[in-house]
Amino acid sequence: MAEVLFYHLTRTPLERTLPELLEKSLQRGWRAMVKGGDADRLAFLDEKLWTYRDDSFLPHGTENGAMQPVFLTCGDEVPNAAEIVFLVDGAEMPPDSMSAFERVCLLFDGNDPAAVEAARGVWKVVTAAGLPAKYWAQEDGGWKQKAASG
Repeated sequence: MAEVLFYHLTRTPLERTLPELLEKSLQRGWRAMVKGGDADRLAFLDEKLWTYRDDSFLPHGTENGAMQPVFLTCGDEVPNAAEIVFLVDGAEMPPDSMSAFERVCLLFDGNDPAAVEAARGVWKVVTAAGLPAKYWAQEDGGWKQKAASG
C-alpha cells in the first residue's frame, strides 16, 4: 500500500526542492517518476535537474523511460518500474493507481491558493480511499509534519 506524502512548499520553489527529494529516493535504491501537469513546466524542470548544483549528477530523462532512474512525464505510463512518484504542477493520479508505488509525493506551491485548495481535495480523496497520508510543511528551514491519516 502506498504512503502518500503532501509537501507544502512555502520557502523553497519546486525546482530546488524536487532535486533534493529525488537524490534521497535514489540513495534508497528506488527508481522514481516525476509526473507533471504541464509539458512546458516539465521541460523547465528537466533543465533544472541537470544544472541545480555544480557538484551533483542526477540521472534522469523524458525518453527511453525503462532506462531512466528518474523518468519525467506528463503521462500515466511507468516504464522504469518506479517505486516512488512525484506529482507536480497539478498532476493527478487516482488512488487505485497510487497503490502501485511505495510512496507518492504531492508537491504544491503554498503561495498559490488554487494549488493549496487542489491539494486539500486530493487529501480528502486519498484518506477516503484508506491510503496512509502525511502532510509536511516548510518551517524554520526544514520540514515539519503537520498532519497524518491512516
